Amino acid sequence: MTAQYPDNTQPTPGTEADAPLTDDRLQEAPETPHLMTDSADDTERRNGAPGTDRWHAALQSILNGSVLVTVLAVVLALVACGILIALTDENVRATAGYFFARPADMLQAIGTAVGGAYASLFQGSVFNFGADSFQQAIGPLTRSIDYAVPLVVAGLGIALSFRAGLFNIGGQGQILMGAAAAGWVGFSFDMPAAIHIPLTIVAGIVGGAVWGGIVGVLKARTGANEVVVTIMLNYVALYLVSYLLRTPGLLQAPGSSNPISPATKDSALLPQLFGVRYGVDAGFIVAILAVVVVWWLVNKSSLGFRFRTIGENPRAARVAGMSVPALTIWVMVISGALVGIAGAYQVQGAVTTGFTSGIDAGIGFDAITVALLGRSKPWGVFWAAILFGVLKNGGYAMQAANGIPIDIVGVIQALIVLFIAAPPLVRAIFRIPQPGARQRTKTSKNSKKAVAA
Repeated sequence: MTAQYPDNTQPTPGTEADAPLTDDRLQEAPETPHLMTDSADDTERRNGAPGTDRWHAALQSILNGSVLVTVLAVVLALVACGILIALTDENVRATAGYFFARPADMLQAIGTAVGGAYASLFQGSVFNFGADSFQQAIGPLTRSIDYAVPLVVAGLGIALSFRAGLFNIGGQGQILMGAAAAGWVGFSFDMPAAIHIPLTIVAGIVGGAVWGGIVGVLKARTGANEVVVTIMLNYVALYLVSYLLRTPGLLQAPGSSNPISPATKDSALLPQLFGVRYGVDAGFIVAILAVVVVWWLVNKSSLGFRFRTIGENPRAARVAGMSVPALTIWVMVISGALVGIAGAYQVQGAVTTGFTSGIDAGIGFDAITVALLGRSKPWGVFWAAILFGVLKNGGYAMQAANGIPIDIVGVIQALIVLFIAAPPLVRAIFRIPQPGARQRTKTSKNSKKAVAA
């Protein structure tokens, strides 16, 4: 059977046409790049060691991930505050006058000021190396955990709203209402601790959920901006709780003319996990349980999937048949409930002798920073809260040992948020390639080679 050629020409003897006819689409040279899309480097990598791709992928995952940027943001904040500490230190300023004559003196003064400040912060919040016993050595860490517990649960509530595309700035009001409800249950009833403790926590949950639910209803039914509503409700909660604390028969302690509540009864106090010596109470267990529940809710449940869907694309959620108004209400209710747990903790573990209108202690606004630092992920929020607990606890030790104002901790927190909000800046400072930059460069080079070929 002879081959037919469309131009009625016959092949010249000795050419490639004398070879048996085969379909070139069924063959592929094993050593050539695929369809002009691979460069020589790609072919070499594919034929190289199998572990090369795995290590390369792991490195790219680390460089492109948010964890590295978060850690570097904390490092930059500490470096910036170290510069601030050095600039305000008297010895540094004194040695700066003769820096060119004896530069070592100024460098030594900077090291003493900054190193001493951060050493005091570490020993006052994590581990005291100069303590006489192990109990005293880890005492700072247990106090840091106590500071972190309300930040964990409040941060989870704020993070959940962020994942759903809502901005819950009303943590202060929700903590106040949760503390008011939990405090009233905590000092008004006599019952066994096994019932009184969980009932007080539930009261805090209900108080925060109601206050958050108001925002959800207004947002869903009227389209009101949740940022404005939550901020305004903070003031409503503050003045409402202040009124209740000044009114006999409501939250004011009997026989007192001061705006303070009665002390929480012993049956409602959170028990110590390892005894009074270590200071970690059951609130830490509650915080861990809250992290696990929120993680399951966001990542494993259908309700969490709906929350994430309306946060990423509300229009697509409507097309898929989801009720965005109803989900908005549920998000704010659950968010407020989580923040309300922080209010309950304040009256059950932190301030047990009677609370005032300042019971929130700035936790509601710190929780926003914790949620941002934790990238709105449950375990990220947990570790961010631990970090903030360490900073807050260590700030007092730094002030006492080195005379550095406690406000420096606020500066550190503010700088962390600043760098977290600007990942390209962090990557540029540490010369880390932007995500996808290397891939785009390779794609561009390969395209040019394909065009040239």
